[in-house]
Amino acid sequence: MEQGYPVDRIDTGTAHSARVYDYILGGKDHYAVDREAGDVMCEEWPALPVHMRANRKFMHRAARYLAREEGIGQFLDIGTGLPTSPNLHEVVQQVRPDARAVYVDNDPIVLTHARALLTGSAEGRTAYVDADMRDPEAIIGSEQFQELLDLRQPVGLMIIGILHFILPPDDHSLVRRLLEPLPAGSFLAMTIGTADFAPREVNRVADEYARRGMPMKLRTKAEAEALFEGLDLVGPGLTQVHHWRPDADQEQVDDRDIAMYGAVARKNA
Repeated sequence: MEQGYPVDRIDTGTAHSARVYDYILGGKDHYAVDREAGDVMCEEWPALPVHMRANRKFMHRAARYLAREEGIGQFLDIGTGLPTSPNLHEVVQQVRPDARAVYVDNDPIVLTHARALLTGSAEGRTAYVDADMRDPEAIIGSEQFQELLDLRQPVGLMIIGILHFILPPDDHSLVRRLLEPLPAGSFLAMTIGTADFAPREVNRVADEYARRGMPMKLRTKAEAEALFEGLDLVGPGLTQVHHWRPDADQEQVDDRDIAMYGAVARKNA
């Protein structure tokens, strides 16, 4: 893996979405500016921690489904965020110990923790790419992508909790450019922010993100479905994340407390 970053690349004076997420979920890898932002956002919408937990659990279920039911043994995780156990590779390696995962993020603090924590099983492998989703070619052309992912075999592309920070018109093209090199039989698992269920509260949170330099696009169900155009959705299709193949012991939550759609879809060509 890469060597450490210079300290001056870490911006501790501006809130960062990954660190705000970490703070709200009870982590410890954040700064005062992230805590202040998270507190304000939770005042605007007290259900925010519930929503974030549901998004994380969708990732676990989707990854487990792909490894167990579809036999996927290699994954590309875009917008990894700060490592929170269980991570993607831990979930899939419980099913397939030889599974591989390439993580992608562009925050130096995420990289520092990834180097220490994103270690795989004896049979499997993990790697971390320092890149931005807005530059798919840098991801696809990276040494880690080229070495770990065998493009003769299907790949699970995970875009979880990040697309709402990608504004139109770039969203469709970026997703397609990431999918393009992946072979037929690959899958896309993606979550997409929405204000369909609690518009007033969720839009206030979005306004707060925007004020802190993190503008976002909240999508309707029709807009979210359009992002899967040309792919075959796995049942139950596009749903709020907590309704997608829920576990038997899953936390019961009000639909108004979840502002994220999620789906898994197959690439057939």
